[in-house]
Amino acid sequence: MWMLEADNVSKTYSNSKGAVITKALNGIDLKVEKGEFVGVMGPSGSGKTTLLNVIATIDSMTSGEIFINGAQPHDLNKRELAKFRRTELGFVFQNFNLLDTLTIGENMLLPLTLEGVPVNVMKHKQREIAEILGISQILDKRTYEVSGGQAQRAAIGRAIIHSPSIVLADEPTGNLDSKSSQTVMETLQKINLEKQATIMMVTHDPFAASYCDRVIFIKDGELYNQIYKGDNRSAFYQEIINVLSMLGGSTHDLSAIRP
Repeated sequence: MWMLEADNVSKTYSNSKGAVITKALNGIDLKVEKGEFVGVMGPSGSGKTTLLNVIATIDSMTSGEIFINGAQPHDLNKRELAKFRRTELGFVFQNFNLLDTLTIGENMLLPLTLEGVPVNVMKHKQREIAEILGISQILDKRTYEVSGGQAQRAAIGRAIIHSPSIVLADEPTGNLDSKSSQTVMETLQKINLEKQATIMMVTHDPFAASYCDRVIFIKDGELYNQIYKGDNRSAFYQEIINVLSMLGGSTHDLSAIRP
């Protein structure tokens, strides 16, 4: 069974008279295996973030079907969907979305706290994940006392601490310098390998995408191409740049390319 399956997914935006203004997604077919690390790339306005939002149930589909771990979240009622998001999905955002009123450790524990997990179990999971992420020493600090890279690693910890079926990351290195970006991507790769976490990441950064097992490219709301890493990350990085160059797009889309 696939961890994620999108079947003929489309998303259109209409005006008040029902006329289609924008076709953000057009017949997307996608399958992701358990434990796979998939990147999604494309020019600005290509539909990559819309795809992530639809999979995350943040946005609705116009047509098609999405299965996550065998379930169809878009068919659930509000109560069921809220529970599904808490238990089956993990989110990593560009802006971290940590709560300033809580410590780093308390932020990490939020998904378990909402589910009423016993304190001893929560603490054990927190220690385990913090060690993997290399942030054990900052658990008692506030969000404004740590670096951006540390904050994002804490956000990753929060996203995986409840062992979700899939982690959805939206530009996780978008607000970080190159050194912090590398650390965050190495962290995501580590939890993908050590915890067998299934990850789907939207990014415009070829360097970040080169850590993925596979990169899917979207153009004008449609699947344009996909490439697999193989054994050589440097060659994969170059291949990503080559596909982006063929895709076109604004200078901003290629601004993160590094030598």
